[in-house]
Amino acid sequence: MSSRLSVLLAATIAGAAASSTLIAPSALAAAGPPEHVGVATIAHRGAMGHAPENTMAAFELGVEMGSDLVEADVQRSKDGVLVLVHDTTLTRTTDVEEVFPDRAPWRVGDFTYAEMQRLDAGSWFSEEHAGEPVPTMADMVQRLRRSRAGILMEVKSPALYPGIEQQVADELAGFPGYLTSAVRSKRLVVQSFDWASMARYHEIQPSVPVGLLGRPAEQLLPELSTWADQINPSFRSFDAAYVDAVHDAGMEVHTYTVNERADMHLVLDRGVDGVITNVPDVLEDVLAERRAPADAA
Repeated sequence: MSSRLSVLLAATIAGAAASSTLIAPSALAAAGPPEHVGVATIAHRGAMGHAPENTMAAFELGVEMGSDLVEADVQRSKDGVLVLVHDTTLTRTTDVEEVFPDRAPWRVGDFTYAEMQRLDAGSWFSEEHAGEPVPTMADMVQRLRRSRAGILMEVKSPALYPGIEQQVADELAGFPGYLTSAVRSKRLVVQSFDWASMARYHEIQPSVPVGLLGRPAEQLLPELSTWADQINPSFRSFDAAYVDAVHDAGMEVHTYTVNERADMHLVLDRGVDGVITNVPDVLEDVLAERRAPADAA
């Protein structure tokens, strides 16, 4: 483990440097249509362009819009419950400052699950979604396990929650038959910006594919491919040659967060395997448009 973590530390530094350099649009010119159209539509925090992020409303809408996977962010409450929240504080997406005015800075890990259930996670988005609760990871798995869509679970800020990798693994394994079925049908991936966390998760639950958020240097891809399954970079940080390098290493590329049609075409022309988007309905339309000429032939 120590040698792997040393490689990961170097990879993190190199990946952060590479990811911070945005590729100019001219360098991202279309390279022609991809050889396949089997690209995964991934609803970012659910269909968060249409519903409050990381709520059951957003997850269910993502499924209704045809998403292959629904992405969510997992953290841990003060009393050890795995909850789905993106930020490390509750202020942006709930009314926590009103309900608990004396609890600044309102970190996720400072509140029990029961306290979180007093919060409104929907009104900030629209009145229509007033009263949406903060969901748990178990809520999401239970609701989606028999749907057509899979789950892309991002472990958020794992350094704040020691042992969360084991807890995520245990909870996923706690649903009878789910893990085997989800892995077999490619309907479950666990990812993080913290690559060392994903190395730990892989050692705990090696059957579940893991994704590394960011853009590791190309020379690191062969080593990372010995345990990682996906490289998931920002859509502005790579070109077609990088996708080829990841594929040559035996991994897939699932890029984030792509919301404009032109950008969707751009990354699809690069041959990515999946697109993470706030608007899965728009991506589904783009994919249908690109399939149409082939269907007519």
